[in-house]
Amino acid sequence: MNLPNKLTCLRMIMVPFFVFFMLVNVFGDATKWVALVIFCLASLTDLLDGKIARARNLVTDFGKFMDPLADKLLVCSAMICLIPGGRLPAAIVVVIIGREFIISGFRLVASDNGIVIAASYWGKFKTVFQMFMVIMLIANLRPEFGVAITYIENALIIIATVLTLISLMDYIWKNKQVLTNGGM
Repeated sequence: MNLPNKLTCLRMIMVPFFVFFMLVNVFGDATKWVALVIFCLASLTDLLDGKIARARNLVTDFGKFMDPLADKLLVCSAMICLIPGGRLPAAIVVVIIGREFIISGFRLVASDNGIVIAASYWGKFKTVFQMFMVIMLIANLRPEFGVAITYIENALIIIATVLTLISLMDYIWKNKQVLTNGGM
């Protein structure tokens, strides 16, 4: 297993620890910061694995499939953890996770037909915005900075949701042969 794939696996391993600190108040007010650090480190592995894979010509089918899956696992678990505290509306999370299920199903059908669908530009852009949105929502800077942060958080939620829908349409359009030839 090459280094980029190890980083992808590390990201997946970090998810349960992140969720634990999001849901269990171990260190009082500092608990959210522990969760935030874990999320940021996991997010950085996403940046690093892709850069290393492309720079060292280590792109693999495993990486093309598992890297987006690891991203989905990290970001979706974070968004689900943000619902109970009222930080993120459940409807937005349903839309975003719905997109992830559709794309995952799409990839499985494509894989059955020998096609590997790597992450697109829109998909990567969407993931970066979602990660930034999650970071801002976990940090919860409202008490210190007031209403300005609320506007920034709301803008990030809207942008991440719009990018989610754009990337869904982009995946379907670019890979419509999977729908017509994939037995769907």
